Amino acid sequence: MTHSHPDTAPALPTSANPQVHDALDLTAGGATALIRMNDQTWTLRITRQGKLILTK
Repeated sequence: MTHSHPDTAPALPTSANPQVHDALDLTAGGATALIRMNDQTWTLRITRQGKLILTK
């Protein structure tokens, strides 16, 4: 049995041509960047293997 939960996040506008941001630009050449959305701060981290991790 599956349960459906309504999406409580506000709808974001969609774009046919989304902006592209380079992760190294966001981190200013480092390994982490802070990203703010709806009064919350998220941490974007580039791992040694070159993968991206986004956490609250």
